[in-house]
Amino acid sequence: MYRKNIKQLEFENFNLPFGGQLRSDNRWVKLAKLIPWEEIEQFYMKSLSETGMGASALPARRALGALIIKERLGFSDRETVAQIQENPYLQYFIGLKAYQDEPAFDASMLVHFRKRFGNGELNKINELVSSKAIKEQEKRSKSKKSDKDDDGEAGGSGKEQRKGKLLMDATCTPADITYPTDLKLLNDAREKSEEIIDILHQPLKGKYKKPRTYRQRARKNFLKTVKSRRTGRKQLRKAIRKQLNYLKRNLKNIAKLNERSPLSLLNKRQYKNLLVIHEICRQQKWMYDNKSIRISDRIVSLSQPHIRPVKRGKAGSETEFGAKLSVSLVEGFAFVDRISWDNYNESGDLKNQVETYRDRFGVYPESVHADKIYRTRENRSYCKKHGIRLSGPPLGRPRTVTEENREELKKEAMQSYQDEVDRIPIEGKFGEGKRRYSLSRIMSKLPKTSEVTIILNFLVMNLLKWLKAINFYLVYCLLSRLSDFTRRVLQADRVADSVEIRVVAS
Repeated sequence: MYRKNIKQLEFENFNLPFGGQLRSDNRWVKLAKLIPWEEIEQFYMKSLSETGMGASALPARRALGALIIKERLGFSDRETVAQIQENPYLQYFIGLKAYQDEPAFDASMLVHFRKRFGNGELNKINELVSSKAIKEQEKRSKSKKSDKDDDGEAGGSGKEQRKGKLLMDATCTPADITYPTDLKLLNDAREKSEEIIDILHQPLKGKYKKPRTYRQRARKNFLKTVKSRRTGRKQLRKAIRKQLNYLKRNLKNIAKLNERSPLSLLNKRQYKNLLVIHEICRQQKWMYDNKSIRISDRIVSLSQPHIRPVKRGKAGSETEFGAKLSVSLVEGFAFVDRISWDNYNESGDLKNQVETYRDRFGVYPESVHADKIYRTRENRSYCKKHGIRLSGPPLGRPRTVTEENREELKKEAMQSYQDEVDRIPIEGKFGEGKRRYSLSRIMSKLPKTSEVTIILNFLVMNLLKWLKAINFYLVYCLLSRLSDFTRRVLQADRVADSVEIRVVAS
């Protein structure tokens, strides 16, 4: 059940028990004014029950505000609740009417908040915020141009209005797992299967003999291989074979125990682990028998089986393990167009990203800036069909430089260089998300909550970009007013000087 939240009080009416008022220039007060809370509440209500039974859910502002605070400051769930409890500005940001000493909610509620704001709903919120910010930025740029036209610095341009630049790229957001190896994965699966055997045999204790698991011997064999400085291929293959045999024995014993002891004794996580262990055993046995290191839908983590290896070819990390996402960047604001846990070729997303750009802004982009993998023949023909310039050099061999085409080739080289320069911001956006925020390591464990965390990071970056643009515009307006005032004072001084000269001459 959900009760629609009343209109939020202004920061002047926020009650502080120790006196005083909140400062209007505080970053959290400014940020709260930018977010369209009422429209977000409509998205939030769709994920809640409409039966009217049970306690009412916490307001949308409290839910999304807490998630924004967590990602902005980089806290854990418990630390986020503690910081909100201690800071009146954070309490105002999440929609409280007065300062309170008690926690606003339990730390476990942040998990439910991430589940309620699904991938699709949060993506719509990000598009809503970013589209508003881009429109306001265009209005401010038009007002700047009109001011220059009035001052005579720049004439009114009769040129055709630009359709904008679309920057696109793909990246991987690594999950919080250890670097997976086949031997380590088999050892984890073996240990979990031993726990399941212990649980299933518990009600049969004293009636039937417990199946042998050889856990001490298996652990000893595992450590012998792991701790050796140099592990040869034969030694590693022998260790994998031993762990496979231990694991297959355990799975057979679990099947026999299931005849006398039901699997309902397992909790939800243990039953899920059992299903994952069966698949890990099947995949590892196939790779061992076929002497292969690749298999489709390969599981690399027992606790997070949805994670897949993503080949990136980057320096220091050739393979990453996490979600792969395609991102569009327009005027510095990022849009997450696709999130996938399976590896894919991002060049196939160009058409959809361009069409999505048209749906957002009503026109096609003037140019698309992407790296080499996007410049396929199909994408080039698509961009040419719609009059879009795709960055990068043309296909074919480089043309021979002659006196007739020297200037033309020089312009093409300069344009190609400028396209690469214009593509830098999207690489910088990825760097910002991985260095200053949590995109370098996603701590959420479920696929849905991980996707929400990823989109939240981009939403926070877009909000701060919007706030920074407003602050720069206010500074620009202040400086322009000061310059106008200075110019008028100088004009007045010149007029006074001319009058004084005329009086003296007369």
